[in-house]
Amino acid sequence: MFRRSLILPLTAAAALVAGPAFAHTGHEVAGFASGFAHPIGGLDHVLAMLAVGFWAGQTGGRMIWAAPLGFMALMIAGGALGMAGIGLPGVELGIVASIVVFGLMIAFAFRPNPVAAAAIAGVFALFHGHAHGTEMAGDGSAALYALGFLAATGLLHLAGIGIAMGLQKLQVARVERLIGAGIAAAGLVLMVG
Repeated sequence: MFRRSLILPLTAAAALVAGPAFAHTGHEVAGFASGFAHPIGGLDHVLAMLAVGFWAGQTGGRMIWAAPLGFMALMIAGGALGMAGIGLPGVELGIVASIVVFGLMIAFAFRPNPVAAAAIAGVFALFHGHAHGTEMAGDGSAALYALGFLAATGLLHLAGIGIAMGLQKLQVARVERLIGAGIAAAGLVLMVG
């Protein structure tokens, strides 16, 4: 079993060998439907969004809304930065690192207070939002795309919450932790892939 003290060193080591996430080029950025479909169509998005929800559901209490809403709010902010042409260094690294970090927080059942959880989720959300904001034009279709993207993100968060809460009813904490480890491992594969 990994120790909590290994979370940051493992994440830093993985970051040194990071490659790009694969879902951020060559897709349609027009309208609600394409915005809604995009998070569901990219493995990095699905893993990150489900992991945020799973972490929130695993922790329970006010965390159930704090982490997902913190993520979505700062994802919007990141998108606005990208649309405005304001650079953010290490966007692709931030996206895949989010998968590793969220997976490790699930694996170690890390339970910060809700404000800290929203901040942690939000920092990574800036990268997710920025990646797509840079691809959007500042017209009405971009706004609809962003709404679709946000709706799908929220649904993936809810799915993660539901999975975690279902597992808690079964009282299988070990399975929850294995899922977290699997998410983190998938993030590492995306980093080096």
